[in-house]
Amino acid sequence: MIKSELVLKIAEQNPHLYQRDVETLVNAILDTIADALARGDRVELRGFGAFSVKRREARRGRNPRTGEAVAVSEKAIPVFKTGKEMRLRLNKAGIGDEMGAEAVG
Repeated sequence: MIKSELVLKIAEQNPHLYQRDVETLVNAILDTIADALARGDRVELRGFGAFSVKRREARRGRNPRTGEAVAVSEKAIPVFKTGKEMRLRLNKAGIGDEMGAEAVG
């Protein structure tokens, strides 16, 4: 699902709201999460999951084309960890079972 599909779904479920207002709300929520992560804060949505930022230290990398060693700078990586309710819901729905069956068989 992409953001525009999310906006449409929420607008359909709430016919008393205009689609443009729903889009404004979705953008405000996502911008608030992004701003919090940019400050280094953790964002937790109970039952859904938590967003946080992990730091990757600077290191020596390798250019795959030439094999030459290159310096890779420190990076901040956004991380999402699902909440317990979300994991239970996904497992109950059987999401990912096809992959597990292929890996075992």
